[in-house]
Amino acid sequence: MNRSRTTTSPSGEGTPSPDGLLVVDKPGGWTSHDVVARARRILGTKKVGHAGTLDPMATGVLVLGVGRSTRLLTYVVGADKTYLATIRLGQDTVTDDAEGEITSARGASGVERAALDAAVARLTGDILQKPSAVSAIKVDGKRSYARVRAGEDVELPARPVTVSELAILDLREAAAQGGTAVLDVDVRVTCSSGTYVRALARDLGVDLGTGGHLTALRRTRVAGYSLDDAVDLASFLDDDGAVVGRPELLPPARAAAAAMPVRQVTEVETADLGHGRWLAPTGAPGPHAAISPDGLLLAVLEDQRRRGETLARPVVVLAAP
Repeated sequence: MNRSRTTTSPSGEGTPSPDGLLVVDKPGGWTSHDVVARARRILGTKKVGHAGTLDPMATGVLVLGVGRSTRLLTYVVGADKTYLATIRLGQDTVTDDAEGEITSARGASGVERAALDAAVARLTGDILQKPSAVSAIKVDGKRSYARVRAGEDVELPARPVTVSELAILDLREAAAQGGTAVLDVDVRVTCSSGTYVRALARDLGVDLGTGGHLTALRRTRVAGYSLDDAVDLASFLDDDGAVVGRPELLPPARAAAAAMPVRQVTEVETADLGHGRWLAPTGAPGPHAAISPDGLLLAVLEDQRRRGETLARPVVVLAAP
């Protein structure tokens, strides 16, 4: 997406507030909170949220909601995602990635391709995955990573995830710092929400008896949003941090269509939604974007039972007809 000025004004009397989704290419070293803070400053609004945290080390697609479209983020958070990653076999770290200190260095000089392929296959499909202990998951109200940093021994329970693709793209033998023989494995991962790619790296190392951790991670897709849609927020700030442009937001209707099926509603149904009425069922599970005849996103619909019949309920209303 090229830099351009949005048609909505970020502030001012009588001007509309920004509304839509913004796909950001997060740089390494920025937290997801950093991205949100910069977007708020660039867009001139406090109403910005994100759909799914990326670790500071990671780069790539981070979807932001702006204005009323923050209400769409709940449907983006649960979408499947695609990553490009590098797994280093031969070393374990406390965080399961390159940010943590090395806890063991068994090396990976004896790993054969057939054994690697078999281990990858065992991590593909519907699996039970134990999240990394250094994660944002709360344990008795406190973040797991905070407990680990306080010296606690945290063991998170395994949970079901789906890894629909774990494809090996390249292999490189190397010698890590200290002389340990390691094997760097470039992979592409497509997985369900809640999957930790760091944990896949760890578990691959456990399976092969070598240890393993993640050295690079780039998210290339979330639902229908990809790097092709993404902007570099730094390009909208000058060297002094002043705003020099504003990114164009994905309009709510287009943004919703990238995350869920679309239902084109009639003028009569548009009026019904305006009066809070339920519509005829969509006939399919999951949320559907209700788009008006003039292309506006009116609501998110979900089929539910009411008084013995199935109807499409407007679970989120985003625009008045």
